Amino acid sequence: MQQETDIQYLPGVGPKRAELLKKELGIESVADLVRFYPFRYVDRSTLTPIASIASDAAYVQFRGQVQRRKLWGQGSQEIASLDGAPPRFSLVKRMTVIVADASGEMELVFFKGVRWAYEKLRPGEAFLFFGKPQVFNGRINFVHPEVDELSQANYGGTGTLTGVYNSTEKLRNAGVTDKVMQKMMHAALGEILPTLRETLPAYVLKEKGLCDLSFALRNIHFPKDSASLERARYRLKFEELFLLQLSLLKAKYLRSRAENGIPMPSVGPAFKACYDALPYQLTGAQKRVIKEIREDMRSGRQMNRLLQGDVGSGKTMVAVLSALIAAGNGYQACIMAPTEVLAQQHYRNIQKYLSPTGLRSALLTGTSKTAERREIHAGLEDGSISLIVGTHALLEDNVIFRKLGLAIIDEQHRFGVEQRSKLWSKTSDGRPPHVLVMTATPIPRTLAMTFYGDLDTSVIDEMPPGRKPVVTMSAGEGKRAALYKFIGEQIALGRQAFIVYPLIFESEKMDYKNLELGFEEVVKAFPFPPYKTAIVHGKQTPEDKDFNMKAFVEGRANILVATSVIEVGVDVPNASVMVIESAERFGLSQLHQLRGRVGRGSEKSYCILMTGQKLSKESRKRIELMCATENGFELAEEDLRMRGPGDLEGTQQSGMPISLSIASLAKDGLILSDARAYASAVLEKDPYLQESDNALLLNELRKEKYNQKDYSKIS
Repeated sequence: MQQETDIQYLPGVGPKRAELLKKELGIESVADLVRFYPFRYVDRSTLTPIASIASDAAYVQFRGQVQRRKLWGQGSQEIASLDGAPPRFSLVKRMTVIVADASGEMELVFFKGVRWAYEKLRPGEAFLFFGKPQVFNGRINFVHPEVDELSQANYGGTGTLTGVYNSTEKLRNAGVTDKVMQKMMHAALGEILPTLRETLPAYVLKEKGLCDLSFALRNIHFPKDSASLERARYRLKFEELFLLQLSLLKAKYLRSRAENGIPMPSVGPAFKACYDALPYQLTGAQKRVIKEIREDMRSGRQMNRLLQGDVGSGKTMVAVLSALIAAGNGYQACIMAPTEVLAQQHYRNIQKYLSPTGLRSALLTGTSKTAERREIHAGLEDGSISLIVGTHALLEDNVIFRKLGLAIIDEQHRFGVEQRSKLWSKTSDGRPPHVLVMTATPIPRTLAMTFYGDLDTSVIDEMPPGRKPVVTMSAGEGKRAALYKFIGEQIALGRQAFIVYPLIFESEKMDYKNLELGFEEVVKAFPFPPYKTAIVHGKQTPEDKDFNMKAFVEGRANILVATSVIEVGVDVPNASVMVIESAERFGLSQLHQLRGRVGRGSEKSYCILMTGQKLSKESRKRIELMCATENGFELAEEDLRMRGPGDLEGTQQSGMPISLSIASLAKDGLILSDARAYASAVLEKDPYLQESDNALLLNELRKEKYNQKDYSKIS
């Protein structure tokens, strides 16, 4: 049987079960099955006396003799069997079984498979039981434990670690239990292992001290002992991360060797005029990043750089100086922002910086008037506009540059790949523009290596002097009156306040209800006149959203009630209060982004995290961390540890270069760093993987899963 053989032909599977495995777990072939790994293991080597079973134990194995059993119907009526006749199982809702050992008794409960359990578990018979204890009506019991014959006991022997596989309700209902999964896995390994081809070259196995693939697959599913399991796990994690990094770095190496970028050897007078006129000193981090960008742009290779900087760290200034390098070499630059409000904000700031340079800039958005557009289009085509700031409007077909040399994309995860690729066609000589991707979302190191693994990365890890820390505190519903009093005092001082409600998915009606009720309550507490409250959320038309947002940005509204749509980039220096309702529903990174909306002016600012009464342990930890630190990177690392990589921003995040089967970006940072460094060393010697030693690697990288669209760059 070949690795790619359809799973239905494996003994014990068949068409029906194969269809379910494909639908529920994405398992189509025998190879898919053996690469579907257990997510944890239970130790079947020990027996626990019934009297010693604790309610909080993870999984327990015990021996028991069946004492008595009862069948229960509707309304907890006991069903008795008449004159020894078999019971009518159609009336049975559940069955309880009392089993005992020398130390005590235990109740087992079955809601499904009652006929099978009734026929198997006869009084006087003894079995091995395995399951998770739970408490009902103050007493411990086991619901649907696994039942084994005593002859199957292997405690005290070898191979006692049993894998537990991710499953779904549909699979469990169809009888695909862990035991069934293990039987299928055993059959699959029996078919595959005799003809299994290695995926890593012999020199990699030797240099990294890795076990071979056959040993790894056998011991990841059926570990001989814990040491063998660890060897298997390490081999498979390293392989997964190494191949992922190899695919990302190969793309980066090939691009860095291609001399097809626009060389920009000089800085130019505009850069110098702007730099000399700055009213403050750049931070050391800003200077370092500008130097890195400068080196890229003069190299003759296309720059593809990710610029990470916490909220308020001065990324816009770096973007402007980078644009001025392009202008100093006779090229144009564009800055693309995801929203009109953000584009306008960038434009206002940029105009101040450009005033000493004499260069012409423009703003192009969806609401730009026809006459204005005509003038902008002409200025871009004849080259008189050196820097343009805009939204998606920059991607329209009739926007043509004379010489586009630098594309700066702010909060790039808001743009689709196809949209961004349109910028390619806007260069005059076919050479790609340099690309600078900016984000204010702190990205943990392991994620940056994966999501943006083929980009060079710069980090602004220093805040400008004079920026005051935001005072962060949490409060319950009982402090609502005090909160409103405090907001009133801040407004009396001429400040403004954000009040943000969670809206994690646009379809959650309950959230909209909370938002609307909250808005009514705020308006009641702060009536018009003298107060004015604006509201912004995702169901509004773009015009309504922009109108309300503008009212707040320009100071005509004192309070902005909003969903988290305002988290990225909006700059209102006069806002000194950020209230986050139901703060426990947000992730750390999102809370940090929201907090970054205040503290942008010279006044002391506050972030108040309003929480519900019942907080989970994890939620409480998140709230405490927020109150304890303002370091976005620290918080992002912790968020990754607590929540995993799949959901960094509180909403489902897509775009992973490949889905990981066994490695964890949250837990395997050291293996990832080692795998990346090793991949880099391999490519240093053989960038095209053409040497015979690397044929296996090239073969692996040709697989469909590595042929993904790249979400990290324009091309």
